[in-house]
Amino acid sequence: MSCPTYNILLKKPGLILVILLITSINYGQTTTYNQFWNEIQFTRTINEKWSTELNLGAVYSSTESSSNIFQQNTQRSIRAWGHYYFSPRWKFSTFLAYNYNKDVPEIGQFKSPEVRFALQGIYYFHKTGYTLSTRMRMELRHMRSEDGTYDNVLRYRQQIKYIQPINSKVLREGVFYGVASDELFFKSGTKVTGLSFFDRNRLNIGAGYLFSDDIQVELTYANEYLPRDEKSQIVNAASLTVTFNNFFKNLNKKSSHKNEASNED
Repeated sequence: MSCPTYNILLKKPGLILVILLITSINYGQTTTYNQFWNEIQFTRTINEKWSTELNLGAVYSSTESSSNIFQQNTQRSIRAWGHYYFSPRWKFSTFLAYNYNKDVPEIGQFKSPEVRFALQGIYYFHKTGYTLSTRMRMELRHMRSEDGTYDNVLRYRQQIKYIQPINSKVLREGVFYGVASDELFFKSGTKVTGLSFFDRNRLNIGAGYLFSDDIQVELTYANEYLPRDEKSQIVNAASLTVTFNNFFKNLNKKSSHKNEASNED
């Protein structure tokens, strides 16, 4: 039996943007940070069912004393994924990541190396002219607290995401697209991340472009609301993501073709 709420969203996708904007409204005393997030993604197809992925990321942030978006390099990260395509609608994934949290406002601006493991599932509602998906992710975060001890933090994330091709009905080479998503985070209470059960709300809205089937760029605006024990936080971030599909495999192919051409000469 289908969910009535999702049926309404599928028939009227414009409602999704309204819902996302409403969920981004925040109240109360807060500290605001301006940030820049960037990530490079390398994906590799193994076969019809499996693929791997490597992410390299960095976060830059303003501080309470400076509005410069690049004032501090607050975080660097590396993340390795495995993806399993169970069906055209279901995709299951897992990742292992290392985050070097150098000066992150979220956790009190102290060095907190973190190892993160996650299990994830995405369900796709494929429709003509747009795609709607919902993502479920459970994370285990092993983080160092300010006193040097390590805490384990369980965090659950629920996201809804909408993608709309602009100059085509499908995503392919040469196509611009709009993207919007909203995600709720819930976590266990610890010293390093605070005791609140609701971790944050993250709204993303922006656009992307496919240079080819193997190269994609996405630029979005992200708004995060983080309720905290002492003072809540709002993060306004510009997010840049560059994706390369089968990058090293394609390089090897080009190299092989050049060698073959040289041998023929």
